[in-house]
Amino acid sequence: MSQPLVVERSKTIAMGQEDVFRDMVPMPLPKLFQRWYGPIPPIKETRDQTGDWDGVGQTRTVVLVGGGSMREELTTYDPPHSFGYTLSNITGPLSPLVDHVDGEWIFEPIGAGTSVTRRWTIHPRSRIVAPLLPVFGWLWKGYARQSLEELSRQLVH
Repeated sequence: MSQPLVVERSKTIAMGQEDVFRDMVPMPLPKLFQRWYGPIPPIKETRDQTGDWDGVGQTRTVVLVGGGSMREELTTYDPPHSFGYTLSNITGPLSPLVDHVDGEWIFEPIGAGTSVTRRWTIHPRSRIVAPLLPVFGWLWKGYARQSLEELSRQLVH
């Protein structure tokens, strides 16, 4: 299998670390990921969530506008510092390119605010499609920037 691609994007939000973590984690995904970014669709809904999204092993299905979906499993949970997840069983347009993704949200105090970082480790479906990952990674950074801006708007009224 080819090497994964790691991409990340950060934004400082003018709120304390504990408040950002507490308010962001239970936020419905369609509220946070509500706009297209190029070919990357918004999230339509989540289904079949187990638990309150506050414990390792909890899962849900993320459904994208246009019909793609993926299984999300919470793999780490360290309030108010970070949480991690794996996206697998990817269907739709990303399925030929991406086998699975290890994602992480990181919350770090910075001055009077909090630096929020989204990080994805993207594992390619095959060696053949691996050279396309940097293009997808570039698009993902725009999608991540857009979601972090929306998070800031939602939290800082």
